[in-house]
This record gives sequence, C-alpha cells and structure tokens, in this order.
Amino acid sequence: MRLIMALLATLGLLLAAGCAPSKPDAKGPLVLAPSSLQAALGEAAQAWAKQGNPEPVLSFAATPALARQIEAGAPADLFLSADEQWMDDLAGKSLIRDDSRRDLLGNALVVIAPADAKGIGELDIGNLASALGPGRLALADPASVPAGRYARQALTKLGVWQAVEAKVVPAENVRAALALVARGEAALGVVYATDARAEPGVRVAHTFAQGEHAPIVYPAAVLKTSKSAQAKPFLDWLSSAEAAAIFRKHGFTVPVAR
Repeated sequence: MRLIMALLATLGLLLAAGCAPSKPDAKGPLVLAPSSLQAALGEAAQAWAKQGNPEPVLSFAATPALARQIEAGAPADLFLSADEQWMDDLAGKSLIRDDSRRDLLGNALVVIAPADAKGIGELDIGNLASALGPGRLALADPASVPAGRYARQALTKLGVWQAVEAKVVPAENVRAALALVARGEAALGVVYATDARAEPGVRVAHTFAQGEHAPIVYPAAVLKTSKSAQAKPFLDWLSSAEAAAIFRKHGFTVPVAR
C-alpha cells in the first residue's frame, strides 16, 4: 500500500509539473553577417556570452544573399553588411530600425598570392595583367558582393580592369575567393586585409590606397521584425570598447569615436 501511495504521489508531482507554465528560455539574437566577419564576430559573440548573456546565433554568407533572406522574411534580429549599399537597400524597404543603425567597422583591400608562389614580390598593380600571365584573378562576384565591388572600383580607377576582366573568377563571397588563391586555383586574388591575415596559405602582394575605392564600411542595424530583447543590447555591446579590441585584434578598424 505504501508503495502504491508513493507512486501516486510521484505521479501527482509529475502531472503538476507538466501543467505548470514553463519559464521560457532566454535566447540570443539571430545575427546575419558577411563571411569576412566569421572569426572576429564569433569571438565577440563568445565574449558577450561569457558575461552571462544568451549566446547569439551567427549565420554567415555573402552580404547580398543575407539581404535577400531578410527581404524574403527570414526571422533574424540583427544584420551586419559589408557595405552601405545593401543596408541602404533594406532601409529603403523599411526592413531595419533606422534609429539602431550605426557604422560598426572598417577594412582595407589587398591583392593576394599563394604563400608559396614564386616570382611575385611587391606587385606593381599597373602590371597586374602581366603578373597574372595565363592565371586567373579571384574576386567576390563584382556584380553584387561588396568585396568584389570594391575590387572592381579600385582596378577601374587604376586603369587595369579592362585588361584583367576576362581573367576574373567571380566567387560566391570573399572567403571563397580567398580559398581559390590559397589552394593555388587562382594566381592572384583581391580580398579584405582581414581575410588575408587569417589565411596562412596566402600572402599580401599589394595593398590598395583608401582613395582608390569607396570607403569599406560595415554598417549594422536591428531588423524591424526582430522579437529578440537581446538584439539591441548585443548591437550596443558590439559598439563598445571591449568589442572594438576584439575587432582590432583581427585587423578591422573601428570608428574613431570609440
């Protein structure tokens, strides 16, 4: 009898627990970010979580692919863009919270070669076509991806785009272009300085001057459809001095106001 009574009591507790309203688990915001931010933003998200906050969920891809996901109604909370044009496009469609938008980071643009490539020292960019020879030039797709757009702007301004355009291999994103050079499948590539820094399989052959292309700016904003209470606090923290130190460690620049 005692055993039966104990079992009934246990069953009652289980039923009561099952009927009681459960406290929802706090979840971190879903962040859509360009491929070039993968390492730096990953470290920043971990640092935020170590402070007792829910860890953000990070999704990386080429900026235009992310923007199209947002336009299609992806349930994301934050968007980081590799250029202002795609953020402007979403703002024009009323898909971001304008009051949350801020310029988060900056970068530089470089020409890279495989680390073991012979005969390529400091590249004379005016002779880029000759340096390529029969090889290919890897870029993020210049038709839509920010890194490719910056590359085309710089090469056009320097008067070499027409000479190399036929040799361009348009990659899905800047990390894909980086991988083509690291594997020796492209003789040269144009990527962000931070990407080159993170890949031991390549070396920098030339750094473009800032005036040779539009300023490389990474704007960030909370999406209008966001339901995450953590979205704005995390974005604010990404603008903090602590986060800036992480981004600088990975080679990014941050606004002087910090």
